[in-house]
Amino acid sequence: MKNIIKKITMLAWACSILVMAYSCSIDKVLDPNGPSVSSVQQNASKGQLNELVVGIESTTRDGLGVEVTASGTMARELYLFDADPRNTGDVLGKDGIALDNNSFYSTQQWNGNYRATKNANLLIEAAANTEFVTDAESNGYIGFAKTMQAYELIQILKSYDKARLDVADPDNPGPILDFNDALSQIRALLDEAQGNLSSAGDSFAFPLSSGFSGFDTPATFTQFNRAVAALAAVYAGDGTAALTALTGSYFDISGALDLGPDHIFGLGGGDQANPVFRVPSTPDNINNGDQIIVHDSWINEAEAGDTRVEDKAEPRLDPSSQDGLTGTHETRLYATNVSPIKILRNEELILLYAEASILASNLQDAEDALNTIRTSASLPNYAGAQTADALTTELLNQRRYSLWSENHRMFDLRRYGLSNTLPIDRPGDVIYNVFPVPLSENE
Repeated sequence: MKNIIKKITMLAWACSILVMAYSCSIDKVLDPNGPSVSSVQQNASKGQLNELVVGIESTTRDGLGVEVTASGTMARELYLFDADPRNTGDVLGKDGIALDNNSFYSTQQWNGNYRATKNANLLIEAAANTEFVTDAESNGYIGFAKTMQAYELIQILKSYDKARLDVADPDNPGPILDFNDALSQIRALLDEAQGNLSSAGDSFAFPLSSGFSGFDTPATFTQFNRAVAALAAVYAGDGTAALTALTGSYFDISGALDLGPDHIFGLGGGDQANPVFRVPSTPDNINNGDQIIVHDSWINEAEAGDTRVEDKAEPRLDPSSQDGLTGTHETRLYATNVSPIKILRNEELILLYAEASILASNLQDAEDALNTIRTSASLPNYAGAQTADALTTELLNQRRYSLWSENHRMFDLRRYGLSNTLPIDRPGDVIYNVFPVPLSENE
């Protein structure tokens, strides 16, 4: 097994789920080398299985901050001005520097996504090998785990363009697969999970956090599963399958844009704060030393009156500069350090519906969906040509503003072959659109 994934083991969580956050402590164990894993592989109690569920929810947040800020920098959505010169150097290809496969921007997201993936593997194995839950309950655990695992692996594909899917056996892992092969298997995994959830009865045997409020039964969690399946289908260029999956999700073209599950955060022991929040600058603290600065192109190229700009960014009292880079606005995407981060919300599903409709040649449906997004941002209806190319351009622009700083732009440009349209911020900068697989994972 390659080093990073091999070192990822499930922590023995003793957690209670609060209204908006986890309160967690680590169980004391006699053998520090992994007894928490062996103790649940056979005949795990329902309490142990439930702790694994909490562990999965918790670890899906790991690496999220770097995932967003590093990809956002590469996509010229933002600058991260802090004490680490790699944030304005490496990821922007300063003076032609190559990306490092052993730096935080290449390892932290990989570690976080695979930590959650390994926890999901453990839950699948544990739920299938215990006498303390019914078949329906076992299917609930397994359907949840497979769905979360698929979502995490999609994030790996978006950032690295490849993924190692088979990590169940730490001593005999599967190969790292290219994008298309990996995505095909992820789509099959989501369909397997849907089958498990359909056999899980009316309720789960485990609680989910408040982040999954409204998606915490087999039937309602299946809606999340189908939303992820639609996402994967669009990424595979399969518009027809995406439209079918959306019918089983919580997609609602006239519904609330923020409908969907959340990552939740807290400040208690064992928890973590929102990693993308930054303290706003003030007259007394204009340069607070750790800032997410909005790329000027995102401000300057917005349509007049687009309320997403004022909702997500705020002009600074003075422009902020570092390492030859300057920006006039700073992030206001999250109000506090415990604000939730949406996992997959209806606004994104409406955009996925528009994209799937373009792929399926349902151009009027695509235009109608894009107009829903435009209207929500106080913009007039789309007035361009009703062709696949023109609507795709409009789609990518709406995704740019609706999904700013959420780890989408870099992947969107890469999958449409448009990375070379990004601005060069300084002479000698290089545009990168994929992170290197960590050194210790290379074959």
